[in-house]
Amino acid sequence: MNPTQSINSVAMAVFIGFFVLVTVLGFIAARWKRGDLTQLHEWGLGGRQFGTIISWFLVGGDFYTAYTVIAVPALVYSVGAYGFFALPYTIIVYPFVFAVMPKLWRIAHDKNHITAADYVHGEYGGKLLPAAIALTGIVATMPYIALQLVGMQVVIKGLGVSGEIPLVVAFVILAFYTYASGLRAPAMIAFVKDIMIYIVVIAAIWLIPTRLGGYAAVFDSADKFFAAKGGATGIVLQPSQFIAYASLALGSALAAFMYPHTMTAILSSSSAKTIQKNAIVLPAYTLLLGLIALLGYMAIAAGIKVQSASDVVPALFGTLFPSWFVGFAAAAIAISALVPAAIMSIGAANLFTRNLWRPLVNPNISAAGEASTAKLVSLVVKFGALLFIVFLPTHYAIDLQLLGGVWILQIFPAVVFSLYTRRLSTSGLLAGWLAGIVLGTGLAISQGLKPVFALHAGTATFPLYIGLIALVVNIVIVLGLSVVMPARHAAAAAK
Repeated sequence: MNPTQSINSVAMAVFIGFFVLVTVLGFIAARWKRGDLTQLHEWGLGGRQFGTIISWFLVGGDFYTAYTVIAVPALVYSVGAYGFFALPYTIIVYPFVFAVMPKLWRIAHDKNHITAADYVHGEYGGKLLPAAIALTGIVATMPYIALQLVGMQVVIKGLGVSGEIPLVVAFVILAFYTYASGLRAPAMIAFVKDIMIYIVVIAAIWLIPTRLGGYAAVFDSADKFFAAKGGATGIVLQPSQFIAYASLALGSALAAFMYPHTMTAILSSSSAKTIQKNAIVLPAYTLLLGLIALLGYMAIAAGIKVQSASDVVPALFGTLFPSWFVGFAAAAIAISALVPAAIMSIGAANLFTRNLWRPLVNPNISAAGEASTAKLVSLVVKFGALLFIVFLPTHYAIDLQLLGGVWILQIFPAVVFSLYTRRLSTSGLLAGWLAGIVLGTGLAISQGLKPVFALHAGTATFPLYIGLIALVVNIVIVLGLSVVMPARHAAAAAK
């Protein structure tokens, strides 16, 4: 999949074949686990009936995305060990999911909550705080969807096809089968996507090192490459990177399941026990992620040279594998974009409909009207992300996605702390959220939208993830105001 080569007809034929397969699955998914798709909980949450196996594929499908397969090896290719921060982050996140998410699911199930903002409204009442939670989720998700398009664009370019037309066609198809089938479509396609990705990664880690002289040769080549490159790179993490690495891992773990797409996957589970079982077995994907990251070192050992680091994986596969497997790998990565993009657009549509449109514009909307509105909004979200990629430089999506992580982390106190205490005030949560958003955005802009800011204490310097800095300030304000201002919960607000 060399981005500069002419169209690889064999690879393209295989790619199109698998794309047609998932398109068919997307449309027939409406008949799978039948439900009334004119109801938002059926369209947007799959009727809350996904068991352990389906949920495992669904959560894995929306958490490990096309851009993960492209970006993680690209980061490792560029900076070495620092790029592996995604591994401890995905290790930290699952104990959090095991401990917290079943409690949230029970409340959401009992009170028919479809979004995190629904839950916040149920606990605190009012319109402003739930609207802030919803708006944060929607805005943080948009560049995330755009990055799925970036991943697909990279692999299509690697097959020798340039321009945006193939991308537009792919996402028009995605938009319509998501509209027709709701969450059932990505849930069904996730089976195919995950199996394909496992095949690709297992083949890569088995065959590529044998062609490069073994893993010892791969690591030796990477070590020499980074030694020559200099700077803060290397196959071993440098002491100056420890704090930043740890804070990125912790902050990313706390933010991961605040996003609308991961929250949607959790709330679509059939029971709290299903979530706990998945938290136990989902670390299998962490092993997969670690193996995917090694592709960055393999590209160095293979002598891959690219203008953009994002092209590393396509170029590596195009150099070392036959055309049919290149097409298979490209299809696997492209489908890895379709699944999370569908879930992200559904999650954002649920938030808009339930927590912005209904309370602020049309309080008397019917259940069928909610579902209809969400379907239309899911189309708007997808095409908004598509326009983002077509008309703006790619790096804007990447930069804004970093801000998205900072932003989504600021809903953590309202969603998670409220599960364990009823002493937090609405005003405190709202003020903390606003302070975190403003501070996080300001610090990120001051750093050129880089995720780390260096705090100084005397002669010591502590480079920390900006989202975590903003969250600490957020929490301090929440706790401080909650001490001096009474908690105002939904029950009190109703009086």
